[in-house]
Amino acid sequence: MPERAKVAVLISGSGTNMAALLYASREADCPYEIVLVASNNPNAGGLRLAEAEGVKTFVLPHKGMARADHDMAMDAAIRTNGARYVALAGYMRILTADFVGAWEGRMVNIHPSLLPKYTGLHTHERALAAGDSHAGCSVHLVTAELDEGPVLGQTAVAVMAGDTAEALAARVLIAEHQLYARCLARLVSRDSSPDYLIAQVRTRALALPEADEVLSHGMPCFGVIKGKKFAYVSSDHHGDGKVALLVKISGADEQAQLIDLDAARYYRPAYFGDGWIGIRLDLGDTDWDAVAEWLTRSWRSIAPKRLTGLMDAADAF
Repeated sequence: MPERAKVAVLISGSGTNMAALLYASREADCPYEIVLVASNNPNAGGLRLAEAEGVKTFVLPHKGMARADHDMAMDAAIRTNGARYVALAGYMRILTADFVGAWEGRMVNIHPSLLPKYTGLHTHERALAAGDSHAGCSVHLVTAELDEGPVLGQTAVAVMAGDTAEALAARVLIAEHQLYARCLARLVSRDSSPDYLIAQVRTRALALPEADEVLSHGMPCFGVIKGKKFAYVSSDHHGDGKVALLVKISGADEQAQLIDLDAARYYRPAYFGDGWIGIRLDLGDTDWDAVAEWLTRSWRSIAPKRLTGLMDAADAF
């Protein structure tokens, strides 16, 4: 099994969803581990539970601190403990845009409604007042807009005759505890999923002028229509166990320099020669902006001048 993804959980209260994530992580096939439970509330009951379970904790009261300073300190604690993902589990603080942006695509939250219904607070009361047949919960990626990030999963919970907000909330909480761990597991696994990684490359490659995709030697291959090829995606090709982007470079000297810089990420792709470099996509920390730049550079090396000239003109504006 690959190394498990390291997750920090932020809480403000009892931490029942944190506990659900933690206990799910004890399964042998769980792809994540909880390395830190952090809170803005020194009296949060979840901190005591985490300590009892041997999980490192961090607490920093927010009172008297500027929001940006508090977020910066939380971010530092998360990174110091090696976390690559953040799960919000009843963290009752509005996060700054800088904090959210720094964890874009790697921070999740669970919300007690079937989003996009009932963002914010008092979700169960609002579902009952609307006469909904079902309430539920949603796990979503965190964006700057409150409860507006892409939904990763939902569970519907039936509204029963005579339900109070408290009774409904108790049943929804059961669903939350099951849904959150499954969604987090899927999220952290996607960085090593060939289908996900190929889709990310495809989106960026096909955004280039007159780019198309074919299958070549069993690999997705991108080129200019009726022209040369500028990128391949290798997925366990010849049994090498790697998912990698192959792009054109200037030659053997650049290839050697890149491999010397980071031999775990860069390699000389078999059968491609000195004019290509393999870039691992399955290490869990792929910089997709850098991938887009590699693709653009490789595309430029083979694209006809009429296309590169058009791109240069567009870039000038």
